[in-house]
Amino acid sequence: MKVTTFTDTMIKKLKPEEKKYTRSEGNGFTIRIMPSGVKSWLYLFNFDGNRLEMNFGIYPVVSLETARQKFEDAKKKVKNGINPKEEEENNAEARRKAPTVADLIDDYINKHAKKFKKSWKDDERLLNKEIIAEAKWGKRKAADITKRDMTLLLESIVDRGTPAMSNQVLKIVRKMFNFAVERDILQHTPCTGVKALAPNTSRERTLNESEIKTLWGKLNNAAVSDEIKGALKLILITAQRPGEVTGMHTSEIDGQWWTIPAERSKNGKEHRVYLTATALEIITEAIAQAKKTREMPADAKYSGYIFPCPHKKKIQSIDSHALPVAVRRNLAWPLNDDKGKPLYLEDGTPATENRLGVDQFTPHDLRRTAATFMGGMGYMDEIIDAILNHVKQGIIRTYNRHGYDKEKQEALESWEKKLTTIVS
Repeated sequence: MKVTTFTDTMIKKLKPEEKKYTRSEGNGFTIRIMPSGVKSWLYLFNFDGNRLEMNFGIYPVVSLETARQKFEDAKKKVKNGINPKEEEENNAEARRKAPTVADLIDDYINKHAKKFKKSWKDDERLLNKEIIAEAKWGKRKAADITKRDMTLLLESIVDRGTPAMSNQVLKIVRKMFNFAVERDILQHTPCTGVKALAPNTSRERTLNESEIKTLWGKLNNAAVSDEIKGALKLILITAQRPGEVTGMHTSEIDGQWWTIPAERSKNGKEHRVYLTATALEIITEAIAQAKKTREMPADAKYSGYIFPCPHKKKIQSIDSHALPVAVRRNLAWPLNDDKGKPLYLEDGTPATENRLGVDQFTPHDLRRTAATFMGGMGYMDEIIDAILNHVKQGIIRTYNRHGYDKEKQEALESWEKKLTTIVS
């Protein structure tokens, strides 16, 4: 083996021969030339009586300068009694086993969110959509995600016109990486120092009488399923949470009382809701529709979800997430021409129409609207809180165990009369 000093000019002049051959700069720093013309950097060294070889990569992808630095680093390790080849193999194995972002999402959902969050399905949906589908981080190593990656992700969500979603993504992703650090899956979180890009404002939207009347009438012709129409109306009538309404089951209804079990309520406490005549009418219509969808006789006894998933093979309720999606779509429904092609305004933005006839709102705003009207009708906060299933605060929480059933019934019946007057 010839010993020489490597230069780029010299390496470029090395031509392939019938058999592979090597050139060395000394101390084991070597380049190997294959008959195919491929040139590879090597470090040949002895360790514990064994002749070993490390490959630093192919020239010119790995430059002379980079290869020499790798060689110097490896040589120092040999002098200090460390086998650089074994260390490299161990690092590669650890790298291979390192969790991807998809692995981390799976761990977070199954080992944390499902155990501690009633809204774990929302977390799972958000992570799958924003992190796996949109950001395409699924196959990336979780440890490789940087603060800059997080910032660029949030900026992209803001740029597409959904700043509030960027805040929600930051909130959930931060929880996921904190979980990873707590479990010693990762050494650090890329969310450190990352700030929300949009202001967090508390929701205060309520619908006025004119909007309630318009919405109630427009829902009948909106592009939403009967299940979603019924659920939206029932939220307004009962003042209950969208997720609790969509998950309503016949087993929870006894006469004119609907008992939301603790495992389904947000605060983990069983909650009794009085069902007015209008509420029962909507439930009856929903059950009739469910029977029709499942091809059951009209006089057959029905047992199941009041607002079932439209897929016959799935025994579950409609997803609460379907409500806000349906509302958003109908507030800005895309318009098409006679041939079905999208129409555009002069500025190039898609032409849309508001099929609900009111300004932007969310299904949860209907719950707030009902509570606000009951407050305006003179009902005390304690009664409204009981209807909303808000947790009592302070000493009242400890000593006041009154369920307010009578008061809840009276307030909801009064609200029903007011609502009937408004919509008719």
